[in-house]
Amino acid sequence: MVEIELGLRNDVYRRPLATALNRLGLAPGWKCADIGAGGGDVSIALASIVGAEGRIYAVDSDPASRDHFAEIASKHAQGLAITQAGEDLALPEGVDLAFCRFLLMHVIDPLAVLVRMAKAVRPGGWIVAQEPITSSGRVDGIPFSFDGAKHPDVGAVLPAYFGRDLAGITLVDCWAEAPAGFGEGPVRDYLAELTESDPGDVPIILPPLVTVVAQKAN
Repeated sequence: MVEIELGLRNDVYRRPLATALNRLGLAPGWKCADIGAGGGDVSIALASIVGAEGRIYAVDSDPASRDHFAEIASKHAQGLAITQAGEDLALPEGVDLAFCRFLLMHVIDPLAVLVRMAKAVRPGGWIVAQEPITSSGRVDGIPFSFDGAKHPDVGAVLPAYFGRDLAGITLVDCWAEAPAGFGEGPVRDYLAELTESDPGDVPIILPPLVTVVAQKAN
């Protein structure tokens, strides 16, 4: 099994990421791009797998995120931080994997970002995208909401982007997972961190995270 937990916080969505990476066979020497990398948690986890012969591009539009990742990545010579918006993605080389998670829900044009990701991947390489269906989450039976997101339910249409609109990209697999819990535990902790308020001991179903695995033609 691929060990992807190093460098990650207590992330209740880590299982679908591990499933996707295992499906790809991510291994030492790979070149990867984490688009919308934020603080670089996933980038560092990827770096721990690809090793010194691989390379990780941590791409984010926020310079502060770049600086934070650059500091953490000092132990990983292959970690390169780039300040770019997803719509403007342009890497210096083709990569084996272009990855994004909780990114497309915030951009103006999700398809434009996916087109850029497709161009960034070498022939035979992979795209993994993970996005939520926010309104399908429940907190004490009440639908979850995320007012700051431009496309809070983009996960519901994510497979269709790959099925019709990305030339040269083949949809290999897609699925949805929704962590759930009641009372104390990682699900409540995750929601408290996300909302900056304690949801208490009510039943919680976090928004399903849709994972898409797609491959570029050789």
